[in-house]
Amino acid sequence: MSFGVLFVIVLAGLAGPLLGAGRHVLVPVVVGELLAGLLLGRSGFRWLHPDQPTFAFLAEIGFAMVMFTAGMNVPLREPALVRQIRRGALAAGTAGVLAVGAGWLVTRLAGLGHPAIYAVVLASGSAAALVPALEEVGLLDDTTALVVAAQVAIADVASIVVVPLVLRPHRALHAVLGIALVAAGCVALLVALRFLHTRGWIRELRQRSKSRAWALDLRLSLLVLFGLAWITVRAGVSVLVAGFGVGLVVAATGGPKRLSRQVTGIAQGFFVPLFFVALGARIDVREFVHRGSLIELGVLLVVLNIGIHAVSALVTRQPLAAGLAATVQLGVPAAVVALGLQDRLLSAGAAAAIMVAALASLAVSTVGVAMLAARAPRSATAASAAP
Repeated sequence: MSFGVLFVIVLAGLAGPLLGAGRHVLVPVVVGELLAGLLLGRSGFRWLHPDQPTFAFLAEIGFAMVMFTAGMNVPLREPALVRQIRRGALAAGTAGVLAVGAGWLVTRLAGLGHPAIYAVVLASGSAAALVPALEEVGLLDDTTALVVAAQVAIADVASIVVVPLVLRPHRALHAVLGIALVAAGCVALLVALRFLHTRGWIRELRQRSKSRAWALDLRLSLLVLFGLAWITVRAGVSVLVAGFGVGLVVAATGGPKRLSRQVTGIAQGFFVPLFFVALGARIDVREFVHRGSLIELGVLLVVLNIGIHAVSALVTRQPLAAGLAATVQLGVPAAVVALGLQDRLLSAGAAAAIMVAALASLAVSTVGVAMLAARAPRSATAASAAP
């Protein structure tokens, strides 16, 4: 690792904003970062070597930051969304049950192993990707959209908890212990923050931090994040649990807006792009393209993802648009690929298939959100006209 390599990594990370700079076609930033990693890594010029120890460690920090920002974006403090938790849980549970059978079907048709891995991927969601999309089109006060948001948030949390157990079943006891330790730490932190808030100490410290530019919220968040990450690594559990747990605590307590800006700066400015560039560098598109079974795997994941969430919407009496919007996936597939490659449970080609399917889900979900936005005015008109 050298400053020259860091220069290349940061330059590659700029591919995300550049690709997403168009006014008419919205391309997620992560797409450009992954493509840059593909170009510079195993699939392309092989200039980046993500297995290099320092690079790998920085990417692990990026992984924790990805999960941290994902947890922060779970809308735990939205009262309207909380009221839709029951219907959202039913939809997420239905999708989860269907995903178990779909995971088995994927491995049979594509001639692969580890059906539980594909079941978790198919059952997952990405609140960090969906909620901003719903907010952008003004749907966070629409009942149907809120049910979808609740469904995806529940699927997001549940699948992230399950990932370490599925990928490392031989260390299931260690995984449960690590998850329990993180959960206990997060609960203790939440209780402590609530106590300090009632005494007025948090407000005083935040005001002092703001006036003196201490960035105290960010420092303490990173302190807890890296402390819990150290515990999870020692327990043999992925840092994703620590990152997501700390993010949920921040989401539940409602940190100041400047904390979100600071996290965005340090995470989205360096560590998150580095993670996705490193992830792209690990993936082998050549293997994916030249093996028909892997292309079949990617197609199956896309089709089954749509089918599972369409049936889930039907069972819970939601429109098809809700099912399409709920297909969105990002964080969990990235986590599965990162850990699967690290533990040699996935080939580089299978990892490529999973990420291709995840990127396709962003497009499908965008269509679903647009359909929800198109039907929302009609629903409101019909409701106002009803006796």
